[in-house]
Amino acid sequence: MFDDLKGKLGFGAMRLPIVGKDVDLDEFAAMADRFLEAGFNYFDTAHGYLEGKSEPAIRKAVSERHPRESFLLADKLSGGFFDKEEDIEPLFFSQLEACGVEYFDNYLMHAQSSDNYEKYKRCNAYEKALELKRRGYIRHVGFSFHDTPEFLEKIITENPFVEFVQLQVNYLDMDNPSVQARGCLEVARRHHLPVIVMEPVKGGRLANLLPELRISLSASPAETALRYAAGLDGVALVLSGMSTAQQMEENIRTFSPLAKLTDEDLAALKKIVFALERDGSIACTSCHYCTEVCPRQISIPEVFSMLNRSSGKEDYEEATKDGGKVSSCLKCGKCEKVCPQHLPIRKYLEEAAGRYEKRN
Repeated sequence: MFDDLKGKLGFGAMRLPIVGKDVDLDEFAAMADRFLEAGFNYFDTAHGYLEGKSEPAIRKAVSERHPRESFLLADKLSGGFFDKEEDIEPLFFSQLEACGVEYFDNYLMHAQSSDNYEKYKRCNAYEKALELKRRGYIRHVGFSFHDTPEFLEKIITENPFVEFVQLQVNYLDMDNPSVQARGCLEVARRHHLPVIVMEPVKGGRLANLLPELRISLSASPAETALRYAAGLDGVALVLSGMSTAQQMEENIRTFSPLAKLTDEDLAALKKIVFALERDGSIACTSCHYCTEVCPRQISIPEVFSMLNRSSGKEDYEEATKDGGKVSSCLKCGKCEKVCPQHLPIRKYLEEAAGRYEKRN
């Protein structure tokens, strides 16, 4: 199914360059041009990415500027945008229009887990995608996934027509009990499903290692993480959420050509994993799924980043000026239900309230 894929690097449109509150279309267009010029062709978006700005950015920077046959485009059916089966088709065609295309190469059931899968079943979402494929609007049907290997087995078994799976895979999460990347990869391989990797640098965490950790690597932390993911058996593509031209150039160099990690690199990664698992950082990847459902509009990823950096109150006031204070959390748990990392968000927000809002 990946016969038209050029190279193993995919351009994820969840972390595009931003100016103010909008996508920097000139910068994104230049990056898209460079990506295609370098011999790659896979773009990935979703309806809710960047508060709905990702799909229109794809249209302006890619679809309206390049022949349709020159690129592959993946989009997703996200659970927050439909409530019943009748909602799916209008949503789908609005996505085609937003992206400026007549079909999607890949269409994914988004972020599947035990928390939302029953809704997709109740709404016949998988069958609806298969119908849209038969009508020529989708070339391949798959799903992205955040749960256990056992639940991945269940979804694949109940939907044997799916053609690929998108998994969170990076060297830190291979044996992470909240992610279980190794086990999920094994399930996909057993079913002969190609794997698209997301979060290969874990939201940037693996690209920003402390100097004492990166010194043992033969390449940059980001390059090492990408080479690790791309070198795993069964991986057809690695998505990278590139937001700067510098990141684009580094990734192009990494995949042109792609070199496997040495035994020395792999040994170094084991030591890095040991250190990262004990550093106490909140493992947030800044996907912002939580902020999309937060009734108080708390800037959760930004707050967690400040906790990780031990930032002061001034930074906190700046980060929360447009949204809710952490003390306004209703403890409704909506954020935790959609968090791909399965973080105890409410607990961390209580920590932040104690640090940043307690009276002197």
